[in-house]
Amino acid sequence: MEISGASFIAGEWSKDADASVFHAFSPKRHEPIDTHFFEASQDMLATAINEAEKAFKVYRKTSLIERATFLHAIADEIEALGDQLLEVTHEETNLPFARLQGERGRTMNQLRAFAQGLEQSQNGIVNLSVLDEADPARAPLAKPRTQLDFIPVGVVAVFGASNFPYAFSTLGGDTASALAAGCPVVMKSHTAHPATSELMTRAIEKAIEKCDMPKGVFSMIQAKKYDMAHALVAAEPIKAVGFTGSMSVASKLIETINTRKEAIPFYGELGSINPQFVLPEMAEQNGEELGANLCNSMLMGNGQFCTSPGLWLVPKGSDALFQGAKQAVIGSSSDTLLSPNILNSFKQAMIERSDIEGVELLVASELSEDFHANAHIFMTDIDTYLSLPVLHEEVFGPAAMLVTYDSMAKLEALIDALEGQLTASIHGTGNDLASASELSEMLQYKVGRLIENQMPTGVEVCASMNHGGPFPSSTDVRSTSVGLNAIQRFLRPICRQSAM
Repeated sequence: MEISGASFIAGEWSKDADASVFHAFSPKRHEPIDTHFFEASQDMLATAINEAEKAFKVYRKTSLIERATFLHAIADEIEALGDQLLEVTHEETNLPFARLQGERGRTMNQLRAFAQGLEQSQNGIVNLSVLDEADPARAPLAKPRTQLDFIPVGVVAVFGASNFPYAFSTLGGDTASALAAGCPVVMKSHTAHPATSELMTRAIEKAIEKCDMPKGVFSMIQAKKYDMAHALVAAEPIKAVGFTGSMSVASKLIETINTRKEAIPFYGELGSINPQFVLPEMAEQNGEELGANLCNSMLMGNGQFCTSPGLWLVPKGSDALFQGAKQAVIGSSSDTLLSPNILNSFKQAMIERSDIEGVELLVASELSEDFHANAHIFMTDIDTYLSLPVLHEEVFGPAAMLVTYDSMAKLEALIDALEGQLTASIHGTGNDLASASELSEMLQYKVGRLIENQMPTGVEVCASMNHGGPFPSSTDVRSTSVGLNAIQRFLRPICRQSAM
């Protein structure tokens, strides 16, 4: 299938041959990819939004079974793309084929999970319908019959993420949950993998045709200019936004949203350092293996998972854990990051942390190519960490800060200083966990997912999952971007009242 470089506007592939173009980048070859992608125009964006608004009046009336059939069809068409999808995405990201195969499977499973939820639900997965029967005999006033249900909010804007080219991008969780809710989607492709986005859009194009869905139910915008993103979130028909990316970009989009006459929700997942609390008995009994496991979790995706463990709290003198982590890092290979900007930021962060007094480099792996990022573990004590806010910042890439502590009181002080996180893990024996109940109680107010004796990388797509957390890990602590409850972001309550 040939890549056109065009945008998909309400059922039509559209590009202006005179428009400016941009290119994806090959991390493996460290050079731009030849394929031209054409900047969408403001008129094209307006058409996509207006057609989505028209489609909403039709799509919101589809039955749950019709939407489920549509979602199943999208998943089937993704699978039908075959190896070309993997090859194109590998060229744009240099993510390993095994990783891409797994993420493709997760993306199809997300779509099918929402479909199955719709098939099994009487109220669009969210089983919160509440009925209060009428009581005509109540005095002094009769009580009416009231029922609380949920309806779709309208057109949803979705932004693709760089680090998950399938699961958090074109047909990822935001798009799947919006479509399941009954909301059309206008999606802005991520410029790191525009060819991947085009192929995924080819999949939903076929599903739209097969299921006879309104043409405006999905559009995909190819654009590198920032003004297109701001025009998208500012458009009056847009009623909610799904976003995964950096705090700086999110802050600017929120500023634009705040200029709107109508306030709309911005569901942003913005990153996390995912602290790992290693308790004393566990460090003593299983330190070497745990050190290796922490390192291996950090190295998944070369440190580019939003749940990568970037902060390790370890008892002072845990030599076996230090040794396990060192050996795992020494045995690892350097690898590419997703873009030159991410690489430059990572290298600058490594230089800055190496120059901080009281922080030492515990270990770093060999750097096999200048354009690679190699694993780093820095080490400091808890007092130094608490005194230097710069150490609390996320580093996107294969790096972690190991912080030694000597009392539970210091750990509790650190929790008080933590910003909101997507996840945190507590690693301990039964005795450790029994003695750390206060730690767990405090942590639940800082995270969206609290884990015992497991690594934070890997998010299960299921009804009980929560992938979100207190600000700044996400912009809405009440919501999740993974799991069936993600549909709630794109529904709103409606109360129906009658006398009978």
